[in-house]
Amino acid sequence: MKRFLGLVATVFILALPAPLSVPGAEAQETFLWEDLVVITKAGGRHPFRVEIADTPLKRAQGLQGRESLSPGAGMLFDFKSPQPVFFWMKNTLVPLDMIFIGANGLIINIARQTTPLSLAAIASAQPARAVLEILGGQAKRLGIVKGDRVEHRIFE
Repeated sequence: MKRFLGLVATVFILALPAPLSVPGAEAQETFLWEDLVVITKAGGRHPFRVEIADTPLKRAQGLQGRESLSPGAGMLFDFKSPQPVFFWMKNTLVPLDMIFIGANGLIINIARQTTPLSLAAIASAQPARAVLEILGGQAKRLGIVKGDRVEHRIFE
């Protein structure tokens, strides 16, 4: 019986998909840069220059391995349609604010000051079309809250 269970475990492990590329690997993805604006209910307009993660490989790579992130920069993860999304901070070296965004461009929830290198799951409160990652603490400093609007071509 032990031999059978060992064989089942081996077959299961071999059936798992190969890991996706991570920063530092030769097949590292190239991201396009675009402009994005967060408009707060208080009337603030906060422009960001963001990299677009719009493929499974780019979304898996994300901001892993980055040693810094400029205050006006970020990454926009486009899932193409609303869905429950989960993130983690594996191999991510800087704290981030993760802004979960609905198909209409409204902010659903914000995970603030995420912990670098953590494997804890960080989830959208409801199905999200996109996630904007910016430098940790920046959402609070700019007054960005749930219900604010993100202007970008994917929400038009």
